[in-house]
Amino acid sequence: MRECRLCPRECGVDRIAGERGICGASDQIILARAALHFWEEPVISGKNGSGAVFFSGCSLGCVYCQNAEISSGKKGDLCGRAVTTEQLTRIFLRLQDREGANNINLVTAAHFLPQVSEAIRRAKEKGLKIPVIYNSSGYEKVESLRLLEGLVDVYLPDFKYMSPDLSGHLSHAPDYPEIAKAAIREMVRQVGGLRFRQETRKTVPSGLSGTPRASQGTRSPYEEEGSENTQSSLIQRGVIVRHLLLPGHVREAKAVVRYLYETYGNKIMISMMNQYTPMDRVREDPLLGRKVTEREYRRLWEYALEIGVENGFIQEGKTAEESFIPSWDGTGIL
Repeated sequence: MRECRLCPRECGVDRIAGERGICGASDQIILARAALHFWEEPVISGKNGSGAVFFSGCSLGCVYCQNAEISSGKKGDLCGRAVTTEQLTRIFLRLQDREGANNINLVTAAHFLPQVSEAIRRAKEKGLKIPVIYNSSGYEKVESLRLLEGLVDVYLPDFKYMSPDLSGHLSHAPDYPEIAKAAIREMVRQVGGLRFRQETRKTVPSGLSGTPRASQGTRSPYEEEGSENTQSSLIQRGVIVRHLLLPGHVREAKAVVRYLYETYGNKIMISMMNQYTPMDRVREDPLLGRKVTEREYRRLWEYALEIGVENGFIQEGKTAEESFIPSWDGTGIL
């Protein structure tokens, strides 16, 4: 981190000296939340919930970011709380042993990869057995991802764009499509094909810290499409690629799905999301200022079925609500 080149931006800043690049982070790990999360794909959340650890800062900076409150670090300190590598290790173990999480879900951790990989290694030495999921924007350097080889079981990247013009306009990263293609190829190389196991509901003692266990009324926003062998199962290994449909961009979404299916077939899962929520900074935009219509979303998933996609997810109901965005109140960190 003396001359940071962890991400494709390659800012070259001295983060150890406190300098900050595009991601907004120094060398100190900043977390916004570390608690059970029930709104991921069913094979991730299951009944017990995913142990989601949200890292503050981001190297991509999409103009429509749904988690802008914690992702943007360009105007001073990041939102969240500082933790050491040892504290992060203890958080992983607490989510497993006390909260009963199905997995450890690392959300946007790319800019802290050296510390995160060390924390995973220590946690495994101390008894971490549940799968580790790397939840990513897809804007990752292959060389950096190799720090996670043998440590991560499941990769959960986005694939946001096929068009360099669109990725340049919306994420200031015209190189995004090629970077994401290479990153996903590396992820598949590391973890291979999909593996699942049947979920066992865990009993967790009451009165513990962290997010309360979901009530019986809590449901996932996802409806599963495809292989029956994944239903009521939890992913143990493999790659799930997400695409968030943007309003007015069905053709772009179809191109993403087509590329993923033609390249990987049913070796990966494709999660097509309709939960785009207009945030304040784009409310005046003629396209990004509105939600995705039912017709737009139907056109996407019907196309996926047409071309033969069998392993994947679609979302049901009206998911484009800010209630699906967690509270960034430091839950579960200290």
